[in-house]
Amino acid sequence: MTSVPVITVDGPSGAGKGTISHLLAERLGWHLLDSGALYRVTGQACVIEGVSWGDPAAVADIARHLDVVFTLAENGEIRVAYKGVDVSAEIRTEEGGRGASTVAAIPAVREALLARQRDFMQPPGLVADGRDMGTVVFRDAPLKFFLTASASERAERRYKQLIAKGESVSLPRLLADIQERDERDSNRSVSPLVPAEDAIVIDSSATPITEVFERVMLEVKKKGFI
Repeated sequence: MTSVPVITVDGPSGAGKGTISHLLAERLGWHLLDSGALYRVTGQACVIEGVSWGDPAAVADIARHLDVVFTLAENGEIRVAYKGVDVSAEIRTEEGGRGASTVAAIPAVREALLARQRDFMQPPGLVADGRDMGTVVFRDAPLKFFLTASASERAERRYKQLIAKGESVSLPRLLADIQERDERDSNRSVSPLVPAEDAIVIDSSATPITEVFERVMLEVKKKGFI
């Protein structure tokens, strides 16, 4: 590891870690790693290439040769391209989330993407958003957060997001999907979704995102990063 400072923000889908990570990276002027996007792109690449998520060897080969490019759009959103084709919308669907969670459970895929994630650690600093950033990828990070929220609250948030986008979704189905993903992520043999021993755990179930960010910034200031 280098002396480049890293702040990790881990947690399950819908806990607010993506929003907090973006706000934090913007406030500090640091780089941002959305590690979940790498797994989502891997899952989508399998669909494009006709590779089954249930074929570990073939999926790992996709991950090792993943032709992905991240760019920042004018509206501040991160655009993701696979082999030059924009797949930003596809990887953010519920199906994209299932694909990410499925391929992420394959040890060889996690190993293939490990070095690529660490390559994001560049001056002046990095905010790393994911599920094993503090426990595996950046174990030496000086500041780690783990955001959580109840499954019902996270399902409600996702439901509102999708409805706002004009998508037809079922709240009970979303809740079931989230619970299934939580079970898979928390019980996989490699890099299970758990807080790092030195992580600051924040439950955002009944807390506005602005207050969560204020709590995070307080810890950031304590570390002297701002």
